[in-house]
Amino acid sequence: MIFVTGPLFAGKKEYVCQALGWSEEDLSTKAAWDVQDLAVQAEDLEALADDLSAQYPVLIATEVGGGVVPMDPAQRVAREAAGRLACLLAQRAETVIRVCCGLPQALKGELL
Repeated sequence: MIFVTGPLFAGKKEYVCQALGWSEEDLSTKAAWDVQDLAVQAEDLEALADDLSAQYPVLIATEVGGGVVPMDPAQRVAREAAGRLACLLAQRAETVIRVCCGLPQALKGELL
């Protein structure tokens, strides 16, 4: 599994399509994005990470937690869950790519 992460609107999906030679249709069937949004609803983050890793060859998540800590407790819980899920996905991934400003950086494995 390939895990791609980075800031909002940083070019993550565009990078995946370009690097793998995928169309937008390929992306919609072979990848899942905004997976960080699934974390807050999950009762078991390990199971969610296992399910996502088994179901999709590419997972894309927006980085969270690099800014101001939210005052709202529910938002803090969601942010923590998203960060924990990202860590679990990175552990399971063969390749981890961070895309920032449209530039990919291999954190684990090789660039695509």
